[in-house]
Amino acid sequence: MTLAIVPVQAAGPASPGAPNKAQGAKTPSKKAHGSVLRGKPEKLSCTLGTEDRQARIAVELIGGRVKSIAYYSKWKPRTCSVHIARDDAWSSWVDTGSVTVVTLNEEKGAFLIDYERSTVKFLFRDIDRERFCGMEGKITGSLTVTRGRDRCELEGIMDEDPAPGSDPATGQEPATAS
Repeated sequence: MTLAIVPVQAAGPASPGAPNKAQGAKTPSKKAHGSVLRGKPEKLSCTLGTEDRQARIAVELIGGRVKSIAYYSKWKPRTCSVHIARDDAWSSWVDTGSVTVVTLNEEKGAFLIDYERSTVKFLFRDIDRERFCGMEGKITGSLTVTRGRDRCELEGIMDEDPAPGSDPATGQEPATAS
């Protein structure tokens, strides 16, 4: 019995990420859990209200998932601004199916993001108004952005009146004795 020695071409790619000619494929890249988004970039935004009293949001999506949120509301003369993004130092993001949960650090609240074909709905869960708006109270309710529409749908978010002297829980002026 005679053994023949046949030269074998290296099985791996010549450089990291280069196509492997023997297999005709790229080496898969490692994906950090929940932080790397792939796909088509998209921007959505909407506004609801008047110049003196309004809510608006701008959302950056990658592959249909939210990468960053910029929420702004105004009760003249006061304003509120919340900006969070994946992999920032202020929040943690967990994607499960058609829902993303964003938990703000230091127990400052959470967002639940629900994705549907034409809408992205944000559920605000006790977002600390002091941290983001400089006033007492919590932001609770929902805001829905619809693709192709510049008008938001709101429930509860703008119900409280942060005017000085009002009760943030009810938006009512304190009762006075006559």
